[in-house]
Amino acid sequence: MNGRLVAGALVIAGLVAGVAMYWLQVHAFYTPVAEAEIRLTPVGGGAPQPVAVAGFEGIDSDSSPIRFRACFRLEMSLATLTETYVIHAEPVPLVAPGWFSCFDAAAIGAALETGEAVAFLGETEVRPGVERIVAVFPDGRAFAWHQLTARFRN
Repeated sequence: MNGRLVAGALVIAGLVAGVAMYWLQVHAFYTPVAEAEIRLTPVGGGAPQPVAVAGFEGIDSDSSPIRFRACFRLEMSLATLTETYVIHAEPVPLVAPGWFSCFDAAAIGAALETGEAVAFLGETEVRPGVERIVAVFPDGRAFAWHQLTARFRN
């Protein structure tokens, strides 16, 4: 009888801990971002320049510098962007929580690999060792995320 009670308590404690861990990772630390200034680094060098965005949706977290994700539209054409701003050589879109449905890292990554979308360097050192990447599709859809700089990826 005591063994069943102890086993049941352990199972219940494990389930509660698992649910709490899931909730903390997927929901607890993310906060919606109403708007953020999206800047891109110019080809000739210099400070990143703000670009006009529409329909911004974003999330971020103070618990990690790489939890920023955003979806928005850019008014500038892809041709103008590629002539004006630095193209990022190693974009790696990071997965967003499932409830932030506008950001699909797998689809963005596949589009970057096929050349359907182009990734630009938003800003270096948004936080120490972290850069902001902005991927843009020809129809104006754009997505931003933070990733570790090359120094920390290797």
